[in-house]
Amino acid sequence: MALTKDGLWDNNVVFSQLLALCPLLAVTGTATNGLGMGLASTAVLIASGLSISLLRNLIPPDVRIPAFVLVIALIVTLVDMAMNAWVHELHKVLGLFIPLIVTNCAILGRAEIFASKKPVAPSTYDGFIMGVGFTLALVALGAVREVLGAGTLFAGASILLGDAFKSIEMNIPAYDGMLLFALPPGGFMVLGFMLAGKRVLDKKMETWRQGRALQSDAPACHTV
Repeated sequence: MALTKDGLWDNNVVFSQLLALCPLLAVTGTATNGLGMGLASTAVLIASGLSISLLRNLIPPDVRIPAFVLVIALIVTLVDMAMNAWVHELHKVLGLFIPLIVTNCAILGRAEIFASKKPVAPSTYDGFIMGVGFTLALVALGAVREVLGAGTLFAGASILLGDAFKSIEMNIPAYDGMLLFALPPGGFMVLGFMLAGKRVLDKKMETWRQGRALQSDAPACHTV
């Protein structure tokens, strides 16, 4: 439960750690692109967590960081080749940002902080839930930018991801969008509002928890 809460909210790669902002802002012009990059990153996080946990007792501490980077680079190369083979259109759209997953600090960070110290099952789950949290952040940012910037949602999903995703494509009638949100400044603006919203929610949740704690600690009133 703690791992799930960490990955999705408390220690979210984007909203809490503020990592991977370069691909986040570069590929989230649409929700479809965000979903594709998120799924690719999740696959790398799962495979790297599993692999590094398996190898953790074989890697000398002095060379652990280069070894982790090598393992991650191998996995990213396989993911890149698989996307090129099976989702070629999405691969063309994401372009250089797929190989650049190697430089994602969140992946190396989880390898160093978690996978290198924990057994296989928790490490694999940690990679999965961190990837899900990252994917949700990418899709959320991409969805807001796409709706405000183009008046569509998951446009081209069936072309980029396959016919099974055609049902999620949406179009807002009589709205052509605002170009600002499709451009990098719009991405910074939306991200800023989303980060601020998370901070506000965190404060409200903390206030609510403190109120509940005070109520539970208060002495019960007895009527004589």
